[in-house]
Amino acid sequence: MKIEKLKISNIDLSKVKRILVIKLRAVGDVLLTTPVIRNLKENFPEAEIDFLTEPLSEDILKSNSFLNNLIVFGRREKGYLKFLLSLKKKNYDLVIDLFCNPRSAQMTFATRAKYRVGYSFRLRRYAYNVLLKSRGHEVHNVDFNLDALRALGLKVNHGIPVLQITPRELDLAREFFRKNFSENDKIIGINAGGGWEAKLWGLKKFAELSDRLIENYDYKVLIFWGPGQIQIYENLKKMMRYEPFIAPPTSLREMAALQKRCDFVISNDSGPMHISAAVGTPTIGIFGPTNPKLQGPVGEGCMTIVKEGLSCLGCNLTACKIGNLCMTELSVDDVLNKIIIWRKIYGK
Repeated sequence: MKIEKLKISNIDLSKVKRILVIKLRAVGDVLLTTPVIRNLKENFPEAEIDFLTEPLSEDILKSNSFLNNLIVFGRREKGYLKFLLSLKKKNYDLVIDLFCNPRSAQMTFATRAKYRVGYSFRLRRYAYNVLLKSRGHEVHNVDFNLDALRALGLKVNHGIPVLQITPRELDLAREFFRKNFSENDKIIGINAGGGWEAKLWGLKKFAELSDRLIENYDYKVLIFWGPGQIQIYENLKKMMRYEPFIAPPTSLREMAALQKRCDFVISNDSGPMHISAAVGTPTIGIFGPTNPKLQGPVGEGCMTIVKEGLSCLGCNLTACKIGNLCMTELSVDDVLNKIIIWRKIYGK
């Protein structure tokens, strides 16, 4: 990997005491930065490590034992300039911007930290004095983030995202499972929602897949949903021949605790998919417009499924002009056959 350096000819991190990591959004992307936090803590065990994000991603980083402070931008009454000044007053020695949009570049520059690490994107490069050449189209997003540490000559020992769940959240999940399932039940979590319409496999297909897994393999199906997605689970339930179980209203972290108790989770490419993998649950991601090699779930037993043979796979478009073939032509049989092979490997 080529590393460009501006203004700083030699990097000496021996006096680094305060570190800021910036990743403003989204939920899944923020979760994929957690290996950076853990590796930083191992490299700088005495340093104070802060993380700057936006409110929607706040839950992902709560209770992260490798962080000292979580700064949530957007939940403040004071103005933006005052916020930038507050960053400067924190006297960070090292800032790593893993978002690198115009706003996060401003935030990074405002800190006046001795070392400001970011990717060489257009005019935003002004904010950084350790510039990285992006490998965003070559490596998984986790490695894309970890390149910032490699550029600084730091040791990278961990590459698995982690979401740390509190005892209270685990207790809530345990009680829900106690009331609804027996100890011998095999539970599949289903997440049929997502942020991009082009990434949605479709409720009818999720319903058929769920019915066939129940009928042929005696699974119990637990449907996950989030804010504003009541219609999704209601429609999915109506389409199924067998009665599914519906997760209660939860926070992201409470949903994670429920996912942790599932045997495996099947999901569109979305934040809940990455959350499931981060709590150690084998996760099967259904992909099309996004590239699973770059953004797939990470962890033991995780797998991705795509409609093989399409030249447009991984187009990264939020809206498709040719009929969303990657999703419409990916049949229930395609997905089920891959799951059958996966089951034989992992004994699920």
